[in-house]
Amino acid sequence: MGAAGYSLPPQSISETVMKRIHSLLLATTFVAVTIPALAQMPTTPPGAPDPTRVVAGTYTVEPSHSQVAFTVNHLGFSFYRGIFGDITGSMTLDPKTPAGAKVSIDIPITKVVTTAEKLNEHLQKPEFFDSAKFPTAHFESTSVVAKGMTATISGNLTIKGVTKPVVLKAKFVGAGHSMLPGGSIAMGFEATTTVKRSDFGISYGIPLVPDDVPLDIAVAFEKAK
Repeated sequence: MGAAGYSLPPQSISETVMKRIHSLLLATTFVAVTIPALAQMPTTPPGAPDPTRVVAGTYTVEPSHSQVAFTVNHLGFSFYRGIFGDITGSMTLDPKTPAGAKVSIDIPITKVVTTAEKLNEHLQKPEFFDSAKFPTAHFESTSVVAKGMTATISGNLTIKGVTKPVVLKAKFVGAGHSMLPGGSIAMGFEATTTVKRSDFGISYGIPLVPDDVPLDIAVAFEKAK
């Protein structure tokens, strides 16, 4: 019986089946042509905590693997976290003279993400970051003191139009050839610091939510070509 309750002649049934098979073969061929074969995955990570892999030059931030995370104590009940992503910036580094390194980072305030959409929206308002007027936070290093795999990076942090000195405790994570197209030299660092948000005009909720906010920073860099 056909879909509408009437019989199809045997020839119509055969033609319908053949058309469906032909369409399926065409679709399969299209998928095979348009999806490239996956490259073989390496058996070990391309990056390693080996300072000898660091190459002098100018590097740009790789935004998709860089973030600034913050933690606050919420009303004494729990610790709550959020992340800023899509970070941009640059670093100039020569492993022979690490004290001459320069770091410049831009953090888009509108990219802050928590687990609550309403809080994401509230953080954009004037009582917090006022992102309509101040869409970007900025860090500019002023000095770097390296010791082995770690470094103390002093600099100026600008949030909401206010600039204050901060000190980052940084750690070298690893370097090597990137797996992204082009295979450029890549390296990454982690850093921590604590900022007093009232210094930047963000006093909403104090003391119910603490003034001091710890920051955990992870930045991946790729060598500029």
